[in-house]
Amino acid sequence: MNQNLLLAPAVLFIVVLAFAALLSYLFSLLSFRKAGTKSSGKPYACGEEHYDVYAQPDYSSFFPFAFFFTIAHVATLIIASIPFITVPIAIMAGLYILTMMTGLFILLWR
Repeated sequence: MNQNLLLAPAVLFIVVLAFAALLSYLFSLLSFRKAGTKSSGKPYACGEEHYDVYAQPDYSSFFPFAFFFTIAHVATLIIASIPFITVPIAIMAGLYILTMMTGLFILLWR
């Protein structure tokens, strides 16, 4: 058997998929079930029966912070990768920093 054939993406994908299916089957044999029952498809939470109430978290205050960190990290990445070879590039980087600071200030001011 050719060893390069085993490293082909399609063959390797099938081998890994078969291994994952085998592991899934073996772990399903080890999983906890009440005697004589099958899965009902209902959610399970800490052994409670009939757990139908779901938490509805409010993400309205999360998105401004996520946007802030996204803008801050993108600005840091761009500033870190700018080559400061000439004065016009340094001025452009300074204007970029000023623009980003203004945008973040407006975001936090709201």
